[in-house]
Formats: sequence, C-alpha cells, structure tokens
Amino acid sequence: MTHMTAKKPNILFMVADDQRFDTIHATGNAQVITPVLDSLAERGVAFRTTYITGGITPAVCVPSRACLHTGAHTLRASAGRFLNQWPGLMTINPDRAVMPQVMREAGYYTFATGKWHNDRQSFIKSFDDGAKIFFGGMSDHLQVPVYDFDPTGEYRKETKYYGEAFSTDLFADAAVDFIRGYDREQPFFMYVAFTSPHDPRTAPKEFAERYNAADIELPANFMERHPFDNGEMTVRDELLEPFPRDPNSVRQHIADYYAMITHMDDRIGRILEALRDKGELDNTIVVYTADHGLALGQHGLMGKQNLYDHSIRIPLLVSGPGLPPRKQIDAVTCQFDIFPTVCELAGVEIPTTVDGQSLVPLIRGECSSVHDTVFAVYKDLQRMVCDGEWKLIRYYRPEEHNYGTDRLQLFNIRRDPAETCDLSADPGCAEHVQRLAGELASWQSRMDDPWAYRSVTPPANQPAKGQWGNWID
Repeated sequence: MTHMTAKKPNILFMVADDQRFDTIHATGNAQVITPVLDSLAERGVAFRTTYITGGITPAVCVPSRACLHTGAHTLRASAGRFLNQWPGLMTINPDRAVMPQVMREAGYYTFATGKWHNDRQSFIKSFDDGAKIFFGGMSDHLQVPVYDFDPTGEYRKETKYYGEAFSTDLFADAAVDFIRGYDREQPFFMYVAFTSPHDPRTAPKEFAERYNAADIELPANFMERHPFDNGEMTVRDELLEPFPRDPNSVRQHIADYYAMITHMDDRIGRILEALRDKGELDNTIVVYTADHGLALGQHGLMGKQNLYDHSIRIPLLVSGPGLPPRKQIDAVTCQFDIFPTVCELAGVEIPTTVDGQSLVPLIRGECSSVHDTVFAVYKDLQRMVCDGEWKLIRYYRPEEHNYGTDRLQLFNIRRDPAETCDLSADPGCAEHVQRLAGELASWQSRMDDPWAYRSVTPPANQPAKGQWGNWID
C-alpha cells in the first residue's frame, strides 16, 4: 500500500508492566540486552528521571494506569479514592479526559491491544478498534484471558477466551496485524500494553538462555531484609521470595526479569519493522514507558509497594518526526506529564483536566525543568516528595492498623542513587527535612490527599544516621 496522507503523525504508545527505569542498555544498564529500545533512544529522547505518582492499592498498576491515561495524579485519576472504594479504585474518574478518547475526538483512529486494567466504560469510549484485549486477571503468560473488539461495548463474559501464544507475542502480533491491514486516510493512535516483565517470569527458552544468573550483579542496595516495617511486608509480591532474601535466588529473579524484557524488546522490533514496511515509521511518534518499577531484592524488598526509586521510577522514551536524536534528559519528570506531551507533539489541545506538564519545552531545550518537586503516595502508609537531588519519604503507622512505622527517610539521591544512607537524623540536613516536609504538605493539599491531616513529621526520634546495616536490630 502507498504511504498514507495523514496530516498528523501517527502515535504508537507502548506500556510495559513492572519495568524499572534502569533496565535499558542505552540508558546505562550493561547487563540487559535491549537493542530495539536502544534504537528508540538513538532515534529520540530518553527521560532518565521519570516518577510515577504512586498507588492507593497494592495492585499499583491499576491507579498508575489511571494516572497514565488521564494525566492526573493518582489521588485524582480514579473514581474511588479510599482503600475500601473498590471497584471505584479501578474506575477512571469520569470527570477526567482520557488520552485515547481525546485522540479519537481529535480525528485519530484508535486501536488497543493488551492490558487495560481500568474500567471498561473508559475503554469503550476511547477505542474504535482492538484485538486481544485484556482487562485484567491474568496469572499465566501462556493463558491470557482476552476479548476480541466488541463494537457494541458489551464484552460479554462468554466471549472471553484464552490466547494461544505467550502474552508478549499475542499482543505484538495483534499490533503488527493492525498496521499491515490499516488502509484509512486518518492517522492512527495505537495503544500496545504488554504484561511483561510481570511475574510469572517465564520467558521463552531462547531468551532465558541469554542470561546466566551466576553472572548477574547484585544491586548495591541488596539486603536480606528491609530494616523496618514499611506497612506492606506481607503483601503478595513480598512473598514471592522468602525472608531472608537469598543472594543467588535474587540473581535468578533478576536474570528471569531481564529475559522477559529482552523477549519484549525483540517483539517491539517486529512492530517497528511493520511500521517501516508500511512507510509510516518516520511519520509515527513512538512512546515507550511502564506502569511502575520493581524492587527485586533491593532494600530487602521484591515488589513495587514502596516509594524507593527502583519501584517508582520508570523508563520513558519518545521518538518521532521533529524530535532530536540521542538526547537524554535528567530533569525530574512525572508519569502524568506523558499525556500532555503526546497532545502537544500531535498538535492536539491539552485538556484542562490534566495535572501534568508537557515535556516538549524540555525536549526543545527551552527550559531546564518543568517541576520543582514531584509527589508520590502508597496507600495510607507512605508519602514521598523529591526535587531531583533530595528525597523525603514519610512512613505512617495508622491508628487503625497494627503494622507500619511512624518515621522519615531522607536521601541525597544525586550522591546516593541507591538510597542506602538515610540522612533524616543528621542535624546538618535538618533544613532539607523542613523544606521537603513543607513541599509534601503543599502537594497533599493541592492533590486533595485524604490523609493530608496527618503530621508530616513523626513524633518519634529517628534512628541514628548511617548505612542501612546500622539500623537493623
């Protein structure tokens, strides 16, 4: 087919599941094999310090995706805002514009494949087409419960079936088929959401064999146990590996994780190749990101139910027409910035309902930052504020719970990127604690945090400053 005469660029929007910010070779990880993602970084812009806004459920992917789709902070993106408001916590706030819906209304033909994991009504109003649609509930990459696109929007239970291929192949093949068959004049918006590298991490043998667990380097902040109760020590993810964490087992977890990423990287290459064969790659904005990160042994944790960088920083690659190649940006950015950025790149008006800022001025070099600080949450147990150099985490032990800890952590993440040395009790850092505590309180007020009434600073004395090992009883 000849080149489409789209007036606007196409958009390929890809989302990984559980992928940490530091798992792309081109942005600094020498152990992981990601030639296709490396090529996207080569063709465009890599944002190296992108934070999610957290989660108000242990399934962080649900509120995180609501944030991604709406450009609103996690505390404002979902219809439910309190821990017991399920299924409202899965439902996107109807007062918020949804990215694919906005693109559809702007003249894009919208297509989806893979994991949505929010309410069906927001999906129905967002997409013209789709294939292998997964609304949530998977426990096996080889048995993914999916739907074909239903133009009636009913998605009746009896029409659900199980995919016959590994999830990554299932969704990549659906994307390739859509590109090959597309014959409309209007530009397209493709939402391709993988379920990799989420567990169970069972990559195909050819990819698993590319990693030897014995060769995997343990992270600098590996610990056998987390030094205190963060309020979520027995959540499902933390039980995937027994305490104390065994170094060799953690190495195997990381090897399996990398294998899943390399498999996904390879299949993304097929999608890009289909665009190239169609003559559309140079006319397509490609966005690659994730819903959140994962600990995998760092700080003695395995999951994403925490506010350390390994769990709340995500990859963000943006390439396409008019974008500079080989540009890496270290300024602090946020997941809710992605929606307005896509809008500006596509020439679509940014909805007034977004909380984020377009990153286009950063890309063009018109400014050095778009945020003074970013703010993330985890349930009613943890709050975080970060300015790119200093980071404050506030932990709570709610009166109604018999778990959690009432304390602070302060890290200089520029000098201590692994977050191994808590400086919250250092008298020389008191001004940073006070300043960031004020920022935290301000964010909580602006984002209507239901738990903003709690004190930003805990009443108890802090542990002595020093390395993690000095904290353990």
